[in-house]
Amino acid sequence: MRAVLIVNPNATSTTPAGRDLLAHALESRVELSVIHTDHRGHAIEIGHQATRDGIDVLIVHGGDGTVNEVVNGVLQEPCEHAPAVGVVPGGSANVFARSLGISPDPIEATNQLVDLLGDHRRGVPWRRIGLMNCGERWGVFTAGMGVDGDVVAAVEAQRAKGRTVTASRYIRVAIREMLASARREPLLTVELPGREPVSGVHFAFVSNSSPWTYANARPVWTNPTTTFETGLGVFAITNMNVWRNLGLVRRMLSSKPDIKAPHLIREDDLAWLRVTSDTPVACQIDGDYIGLRDAMTFTSVPDALCVVAPTVESS
Repeated sequence: MRAVLIVNPNATSTTPAGRDLLAHALESRVELSVIHTDHRGHAIEIGHQATRDGIDVLIVHGGDGTVNEVVNGVLQEPCEHAPAVGVVPGGSANVFARSLGISPDPIEATNQLVDLLGDHRRGVPWRRIGLMNCGERWGVFTAGMGVDGDVVAAVEAQRAKGRTVTASRYIRVAIREMLASARREPLLTVELPGREPVSGVHFAFVSNSSPWTYANARPVWTNPTTTFETGLGVFAITNMNVWRNLGLVRRMLSSKPDIKAPHLIREDDLAWLRVTSDTPVACQIDGDYIGLRDAMTFTSVPDALCVVAPTVESS
């Protein structure tokens, strides 16, 4: 089995010792190459070339942004035998890995990965998951238009200044951007299958899995029944009243989330949805700011990717 370990050395929680341990654990089980990313988009290039070279497994040691790049490289062009993608978390939130049932602890995740590789050698097929086609690129677990994109853009600007990205920093930025958004007119319209378009929307989150994100160890829910095996979920707000949304946030942080509110558009298991805007607004995909957009269509694509992860029954 040929594998490539793709390491983002600048990811939040990767360390030289951890990278060495991971490589050592894998070398006795697969024919391993190790490549470090050194610029934005590099993991796309690596994933694309590895797919062309017939590599069996791509193992990502980095954050959600690196995972997204690798997946987009793998799926850049049709391939009958695309490699499976595994993850050893190295970022700050690691939403994709945790949603797959991978431990956020890199050492535990390495042990899981080794066991799953052994299971595959004994004939257990890779798990297949659905993805989100966002038109210009693939989304793995989430996308957003409006304040969600503003938050990611602001956090990326702080990262560019050398500030460490943490859950508390995200929360502070999110509160600031939410309060700023409350003073603006709603610009978005959400179109769903079989429904009249809904205008007057302030922001929209689109999910391909659950939870939406994590506040340190605590999951934050928008569409609890949305999984990699279902269609997409949408969570959109038509009223920015602070008190109404504080109540909604409490529901999102609950251990038994019941996500309902009169000003909330929330649907699950959608084959597609489209979000348009009167003027271009900030957009993010998998926590990566992609710029301003005035229209985005999101389409659920079942069984799009093989992953090295526990099955739904065992995770």
